[in-house]
Amino acid sequence: MKHFDFTLETKSLTDAGEFEGYASTFGNVDQGGDVVEPGAFIESVVKAKSDGRVIPMLWQHDQTEPIGVWKDIAEDSKGLYVKGQLVLENDATAQRAYGKLKAKALGGMSIGYAIPAGGATPDDKRRGVMRLSKIDLREISLVTMPMNIQARVTGVKAILDGGALPTVREFEEHLRDAGFSKSLAAAIAGKAAPHLRGEPDAQANDTAAFLQALLKVG
Repeated sequence: MKHFDFTLETKSLTDAGEFEGYASTFGNVDQGGDVVEPGAFIESVVKAKSDGRVIPMLWQHDQTEPIGVWKDIAEDSKGLYVKGQLVLENDATAQRAYGKLKAKALGGMSIGYAIPAGGATPDDKRRGVMRLSKIDLREISLVTMPMNIQARVTGVKAILDGGALPTVREFEEHLRDAGFSKSLAAAIAGKAAPHLRGEPDAQANDTAAFLQALLKVG
């Protein structure tokens, strides 16, 4: 499954956790050189509705972290319009997402999708760009930052360069906010635990070396 990130364009947010905006807009070229064409989502969205299949609302593309439901998904002239409802009751992750939406601290929405046969063709005018005319939409996530490993590393490095190291739990939460899945964040935080606790034989004075070691996880 591929991911496509978009700048968050939230039109409204209620106290109950309802919001609306665009999960995808037409004409944007992603880091992989893909661009979505008008009409790309129609067949997939219509089929999901006719089959009674739910398109999940996830946190950071983590399949174990559904945080709400999409009440409406429809394509218009601008892109893929969505209206969602965060499930705030007894869900700390959804509550965290709501707080970040309210503070405008989330960087974007991101779709998880597959391309069916014949759904992508090379752009005649832009070398290396693929035009997506048909998309099989699998999920829509709220994301803090683009799902790009270099962006993630930059975010984690900024935490460590701040001076005071966080606790293991705080570090894991930072990683999840930076876009890592729940399982990978836990694995990295576990590997980092001796450094964060300041154990004598695990001093992390060299941040670059520390990050390089962390990236070997998974």
